[in-house]
Amino acid sequence: MFGKVEEKPNEVAGTVEEAFGKATDAPQHQVCSAARKYASQASYAARGVTESLKTQVESNPLTGVAIASAVGILFGFLLGRK
Repeated sequence: MFGKVEEKPNEVAGTVEEAFGKATDAPQHQVCSAARKYASQASYAARGVTESLKTQVESNPLTGVAIASAVGILFGFLLGRK
């Protein structure tokens, strides 16, 4: 919950810094601000996916175990190949 609250100010700060970089024609501000803004958006999206996945696993635990087993077998197969 608090992670979402932290990400919005970072996104806004990135947007403001990007506007400052465009106004002053400073490419380093534009790049850094864009990185901050998009990292914040990606983090926000990842948290949403994680919460959705957690809800799905809590409501269907057997399906979650089956999916985790399949992923484990797949990784084991791929890592065990020579």
